[in-house]
Amino acid sequence: MADLLPTLSRLRAEILDDEHLVRALATGRRRGQEAPRWKRVELRYVDLKGGRHLQVTAYDETQAHTSNHAGPEAIGEVLDDLLGQAWGNWHVDTDARTHQLRVTKKGEALLHTTERDEPVAVERGHDHAKQRLLPEDHPVLRALGISDAQGRVKPSRQAKYRQVEELVRALDVAVAEGQRAGTLRTPTPEDPLRVVDLGCGNAYLTFAAHAWLATRMPVRLTGVDVKEQSRRHNSEVAAGLGISDQVDFVQSGIGEVELPEPPDVVLALHACDTATDDALARAVRWGADLVLAAPCCHHDVSAQLRQQPTPPGYDMLTRDGILRERLADTLTDALRASLLRLEGYRVEVAEFVDSAHTPRNTLLRAVRTRGGTPAGTPARSSAAEEYDALVATWRLRPALAERLGRASG
Repeated sequence: MADLLPTLSRLRAEILDDEHLVRALATGRRRGQEAPRWKRVELRYVDLKGGRHLQVTAYDETQAHTSNHAGPEAIGEVLDDLLGQAWGNWHVDTDARTHQLRVTKKGEALLHTTERDEPVAVERGHDHAKQRLLPEDHPVLRALGISDAQGRVKPSRQAKYRQVEELVRALDVAVAEGQRAGTLRTPTPEDPLRVVDLGCGNAYLTFAAHAWLATRMPVRLTGVDVKEQSRRHNSEVAAGLGISDQVDFVQSGIGEVELPEPPDVVLALHACDTATDDALARAVRWGADLVLAAPCCHHDVSAQLRQQPTPPGYDMLTRDGILRERLADTLTDALRASLLRLEGYRVEVAEFVDSAHTPRNTLLRAVRTRGGTPAGTPARSSAAEEYDALVATWRLRPALAERLGRASG
């Protein structure tokens, strides 16, 4: 542990070094402090016609806002403003080392610095495509039919490419943070990171996740889908890519699937309606350390809203069909997040890709806490009371609660 201000001053010097900075990233909120103005901020240097600029990309709930700053005074001012906000984490990459800062709940700095085995080249071009995790000509994207033979994303597959890219980015951040915090183990060649993709369909996320993670750690992925046709097709793709020893596929329902060993990470991309609940319940029973789910459709709660009388004072929320459907979306995922918290997970609900690309853009990220809150403590009791009150008010029977054995009457 170290004092926070001197540690931030050290990171400030690294970020101001425009010859060696690769990228800096600020995320999360410091406990007990006012949240930063943005969800996350990325900083890098770019060479423009007017010279070298510090490029700041700030993300809110819906989009990215990019600004460029030139000159020591302007750069120092914007950097001091960002360092003064209550970020919970800073990740600073230079060409020679990586700094990872986490601010503890006591406001102390926990800094981990690692030296690179070999220096990396600093990219200062203004072409954001070069920052993509999976370049357009990646063999996986060609094999999946997202890119053409020339290595260009097909016009009809741009939305899918963007979706997969953002999900892999979310996975990369979650895995890195989990390993830093000690909530996710460090894999070895003998015991690789075990990842399962439930309801994998054509396995876009399965293959993309492997392509990214395999460059960073030993990993073993399993895709699960109820269709035998999907299993055969995906197995053929894996064989064509030469990765059948690292990626395999199983034909099974989500609730019935059995694996040789419980997975460390569970993924569920757009499992329809209560299939998402099946995936979340399966992850809880496995005791998965990390769960990433992008829900699709919320027919179950929507149907319950139509069948039950609307609570007094809320008629305007259910009178019109489109508003009732949006309410069902919100209630479903709020209840899922609450139930996962009651099961000992730390949960974030976020938008993972702009709604212009897909209307199904909610991401549930759940991290299993070590020795979570004991049952009966005030924090756990309060969360349970909030959940019970919401269910009772709307007279709902959440599918996930039934699968977890928490259904009440």
